[in-house]
Amino acid sequence: MGFWDGLDTEKYDRHYSDRFLVKRILDYLHPHISQIVIISIMVLLSATMSGLTPILVSRSLDSFKSSNTSDLSTSILFICGLIALIGVLSWFGNWIRRRLSSAVVADAATKLAADAFEASQSHDLSFFDENSSGRVVSRITSDTRDYGQLVLLITDISALFFEAFIVTLVMFITNWQMSLLLFGFMPLVFFLAVGFRKLARKVTSDGMRAVANVNASIKENISGISVAKNFRQEMNIYLDFKEANQTSFLYNLKRGLVLSLVIPSVNGFWGIIYGLLIYTGGLNLTNGLITLGGWGLFILAQDRFIFPILDLSSYWSNIQAGLAATERIFALIDTPQSVQQTGHFAIPPIKGKIKFRNVNFRYKNEEPVLSDFSITISPGENLAIVGHTGAGKSSIARLIARFYEFQSGLITIDDFDIRTLDLNEYRRQLGIVTQSPFLFDGTVGDNIRYGCQVCDDQTILQMANQIGDGEWLSTLPDGLNTRVGERGIFLSLGQRQLVSLMRVLIQKPAIFILDEATASIDPFTEWQIQQGLRMILSQTTSILIAHRLSTVKSVDRIIVLESGKIIEEGSHTVLLDKGGHYASLYQTYFRHQSLDYIEQSKKMVSSI
Repeated sequence: MGFWDGLDTEKYDRHYSDRFLVKRILDYLHPHISQIVIISIMVLLSATMSGLTPILVSRSLDSFKSSNTSDLSTSILFICGLIALIGVLSWFGNWIRRRLSSAVVADAATKLAADAFEASQSHDLSFFDENSSGRVVSRITSDTRDYGQLVLLITDISALFFEAFIVTLVMFITNWQMSLLLFGFMPLVFFLAVGFRKLARKVTSDGMRAVANVNASIKENISGISVAKNFRQEMNIYLDFKEANQTSFLYNLKRGLVLSLVIPSVNGFWGIIYGLLIYTGGLNLTNGLITLGGWGLFILAQDRFIFPILDLSSYWSNIQAGLAATERIFALIDTPQSVQQTGHFAIPPIKGKIKFRNVNFRYKNEEPVLSDFSITISPGENLAIVGHTGAGKSSIARLIARFYEFQSGLITIDDFDIRTLDLNEYRRQLGIVTQSPFLFDGTVGDNIRYGCQVCDDQTILQMANQIGDGEWLSTLPDGLNTRVGERGIFLSLGQRQLVSLMRVLIQKPAIFILDEATASIDPFTEWQIQQGLRMILSQTTSILIAHRLSTVKSVDRIIVLESGKIIEEGSHTVLLDKGGHYASLYQTYFRHQSLDYIEQSKKMVSSI
């Protein structure tokens, strides 16, 4: 990769005009209009006080010239006291402005982070398939912080520009010829500073994406540290991080090189202008065209006049970082959802009739997963889906849950188009247990209550005791108060599955989906899970994606998938008698789990 090559952007990145970004920034500040009015008044006060200093000094020089010696010391003391008072008033205005600004900006940045987080939560799973969660986190945290810094910088620069306006007005009144000379150079200085805008925005955005890559690398490698240690890959993940970190260094070095050209360029150019102003003022003073105080005003005021432009240049990196950060956050917020609901119908309690009609589905732009797929699942029916890996089993469950958008066809729930339902209300009546259950850091009770916040410990204990007489719960050191650790690391896989199953049981769903959740556990835990399943299968419409014979045999109907199509369906016995694809799957996956096979194996071992 070349040093000046750009980083890959996210697919949902977009570019906004500066005017649009400023409007969106102001939208977040609008709720604080009263505080902003006070901030504006304080900006005017502090800027006015600061702008009065060179004017006061200039007038003092002229008054000293005509004063006698006896009055001179009194005049000097008076002027010094006045300048001190101006300094106090300026400090007071700045203190109030910064205090209010910090509170307003903190609130606006918090609201922006909340909106960005809400947007990330509302995206379907396909969004996270394509975009690293670490980079999303970077936008919600780092970029919102840069947004806050941008707003604070704007208030600082506004104060400087208003101060420059006051000084400029006085300079024109004092000597308009020298003022015009000064202003004649301003377009050159301004365009020199603004000329870096486009390049600065690009290198700043690249630097942020590089930092996001570092965050993503850290998050992924720390999350998978146990796997890395198991396969002795610590050095490789260190090298991966080192590469991402070095890339971040190079892009931020590039950003620093570009932005560091601004201040030296403007300062060097202004040094030439400053020399010309002093020379011209000296000539005018000699020829009587300007007073000593007027010349002093121009010498002092040029600092007040040029500081806003120089500060704008020195803050340019921060301003561009804030604009680029704001652009990245709004891109996340504005990204449309892949799962499109045409309505928000609050469906009544679900009976559980599910119908797929000519559904076509694929992930991204890859090969079709489901092709012209149709099936009807009756209310209360227990359906098992079997097939080789990649046949489309889990995809059916994900479409029922509306985790992904199908490309064509129709899915109905109780004869309602699934796209017309209110997703929150609909998903409240769904229960899903996956093969790799996710538990949040907290207690077992906290994780079980995740789907039913109003459920108390007594309700949970009553239900837990219906699974293996509660023995699984008694094996936990602190029962419901046992800490599970990050991702449930303190629990065994079987315990995590039981907690995950309890989390679904407690909310009493109308539609239950079990996605191969008993594929990798011991027989005793499987027996406990089967007890829980029997509790829920008798009350729900169930879709079971299973690799366990005990699960498959207990259902009302089995469908066999291959390449997204149903090739066989029927009961376990009927499909075995057919001797088709299911019979082949049975011999491959299920036969060794049957009691007949185990007994036969025992006899063979005893005869040897």
